[in-house]
Amino acid sequence: MSSFNWKSYQKEIPDDHFFYVRSCIRQTFYPGSEAAFLHILRQVLHKDVFEDKRHTTCTGIGYHSDIVPLETLMTVVGRQFALMTEAGYKHLLVSCVTSFGIYLEILDMWKHFPEKLAETRLALWKTTRREFEVPLLVAHTSDVIFHFKEQILEKSVVQLVDPSTGIALRGVEHVGCHYAKIFPQDGIGGAEFPKVLSGLIEAWGGAVVDYPERRHCCGFGFRNYLIKANRGYSVSNSKIKFESMAIYEPDFILTNCPGCNMFLDRWQYALSEIEGKTYDKTGVGIPVLSACELAGLMLGMDPWTLGLQMHQVQVESLLDKMGVKYAHMEKYYLAGKPTVGPERPSVLLVQEN
Repeated sequence: MSSFNWKSYQKEIPDDHFFYVRSCIRQTFYPGSEAAFLHILRQVLHKDVFEDKRHTTCTGIGYHSDIVPLETLMTVVGRQFALMTEAGYKHLLVSCVTSFGIYLEILDMWKHFPEKLAETRLALWKTTRREFEVPLLVAHTSDVIFHFKEQILEKSVVQLVDPSTGIALRGVEHVGCHYAKIFPQDGIGGAEFPKVLSGLIEAWGGAVVDYPERRHCCGFGFRNYLIKANRGYSVSNSKIKFESMAIYEPDFILTNCPGCNMFLDRWQYALSEIEGKTYDKTGVGIPVLSACELAGLMLGMDPWTLGLQMHQVQVESLLDKMGVKYAHMEKYYLAGKPTVGPERPSVLLVQEN
């Protein structure tokens, strides 16, 4: 492939001055990941990241579940843009992959149907007396981590290498569908060659493991999980991925979508209880980390400050392979004090140090 063609798979990512919108799922299930990302940008890389406490959900899950109508969705998105405009920012930084897809969908719709943009401006003015400008650039958190991967590597205290052997750790990546498949031109590498996660693994010393179901859905699928009777569809999709990657014995799974992170982590636990098996040889499961969490570990952040104890598949196997220093029992601390540990799973093993 010529360098000219490869350029068409790149995207422009801002260097600074971000208006940040959080993720409902990440904020609920993995709040340490959200906090770690902001810490990395503000304290480590010294970037300007602005948040407005009045910002709300994008309503994406409700929209994709046919609960929130399109007109409401567009007005909510317009309000987010209004808060950005009022704060004097032009670069929208999105934590959630579903939200990322929503913002891109709305912007694309307004481009092709300007009357919808006019309707949204009118609806927002009538309801909130606000006006907005559209973002100059829209980036996802994984875009930004990728953009600054070399700076993160320069400041890192560990890498994706076993320090005792010098062997690269083996990672499988799962790129969220709403990142690379809806509007491929807005993701690094597009739908055909997404590099946003594999590029991190390679840059940070690891080895990317290909597997047949690498681009298969994680299993979330909105209605496939939100409707209880449909959850068999969700777990079966995740099972397909686990079975596909297991033979390659990966050390970890890397994600960029909070929903994908949740399902690839928690369905491993569910499947172990249902089928009495795990997808690794040691019985502890395959740790699942977001790009933000992995970057935090690289930079020496404490794994429990990162919130890795919130994962249902334990992460100690990966921490040990990377040479991360941690206090094992502090995993169960609450507000700095020891607590009674959680009930043990019946199949997944819990590593004790």
